[in-house]
Amino acid sequence: MKKDGKTLTKRYLLWCYKTTKEQLDWIDRKFTQIQVDRYVLKCLLKSKDLKSSVPYSKKVDEFVSYVEAKEKRGLKEKFLDTKSKKLKPEYSYLRNRLSALEKAIVHFCGAKALKEIDALYESEMTRRILESRDHT
Repeated sequence: MKKDGKTLTKRYLLWCYKTTKEQLDWIDRKFTQIQVDRYVLKCLLKSKDLKSSVPYSKKVDEFVSYVEAKEKRGLKEKFLDTKSKKLKPEYSYLRNRLSALEKAIVHFCGAKALKEIDALYESEMTRRILESRDHT
């Protein structure tokens, strides 16, 4: 394959990886966030301010509602049935697509390229978080 062809192939694989991983992360991050949110909530509930301050208590209650709603949304996006935990076909497709793309990157560009692409993706996601002005 000519150099231009390799560059275009790598760029296309980067785009496919990025878009697929973003969709998968959109769902999966709710579950990692819930773990962190529960830990933070546990710390908030131990605060002496909980009993002595109504506004503080109200904020904690709002956070509880927020965490519960996030968990429900995550379960709904990932599973067909939360009781059996059967994955939605859309979610299974994204997981399998990402796995296939990782194999394609290694096949066409090498294992080093997969590490580079993953590092680029993580760097971009971190940059977006740090530059975000939407959420405070």
